[in-house]
Amino acid sequence: MDNKRTRQLKALDQLLTIMDELRDGCPWDRKQTFQTLRHLTIEETYELSEALLENDLEAIKNELGDVLLHIIFYAKIGSEKDAFDIGDVADAIAEKLIKRHPHIYGDVQVADEEEVKRNWENLKLKEGNKGVLSGVPKGLPSMVMASRMQDKAAGIGFDWDSIDGVREKIIEELKEMEHEIEQNDKAKIEAELGDVFFSLVNYARFLGVNPDDALASTNKRFKTRFEAMEKQAETEKLSLKTLTAEQWETLWKAAKKKVG
Repeated sequence: MDNKRTRQLKALDQLLTIMDELRDGCPWDRKQTFQTLRHLTIEETYELSEALLENDLEAIKNELGDVLLHIIFYAKIGSEKDAFDIGDVADAIAEKLIKRHPHIYGDVQVADEEEVKRNWENLKLKEGNKGVLSGVPKGLPSMVMASRMQDKAAGIGFDWDSIDGVREKIIEELKEMEHEIEQNDKAKIEAELGDVFFSLVNYARFLGVNPDDALASTNKRFKTRFEAMEKQAETEKLSLKTLTAEQWETLWKAAKKKVG
């Protein structure tokens, strides 16, 4: 075993030991359960997501450590319940990866990434999944859920032949939404707007763009530009509540030029 792998295993062993010590001696750590850790895990995952979007390698390292701690914590609680331990967790995912990659650990031949994804979904169905979409968590944010469902459906062949069909679908959905806007039917407007969003998510998939990442990037740019406008307005002693459309436009263009 090379020195790098030895160091990695030593570091993981140290973390397991620290977890044992904290669970035994720290009142806060001793009190935690699966349920009390859940919302903290979600928070840590979002912090990791933010570091990934920023491509901040130091922050990514630190946030991965926080997420790893939670995995170790859950495994420790599982071992106390005589249900599973960290070894069982690692064995389970290793077994799954080997089973789901027959083109690496078996004699299956694949042509490309898309065929790998199709095989993955087909294997999941053979393993007892109730349906192609059954593995998509109900609690995912709506845009992420749409993206995952489309990926899974496409993985077994339910997909457009080309991006042209997806583009035409967006135009079709926009026209249907405009019709409902003319009818002023709020429920149908909401439904058609949802269809537009869903079609745009599909379009992003064909473009090879993650729609959630794209929107997160836009949100970040908007926040940065808006904050720059606020600072500029303060410098010019302007009240944001009384700005005209032309003044807003001037501030916006200046902010774009300043912060990108």
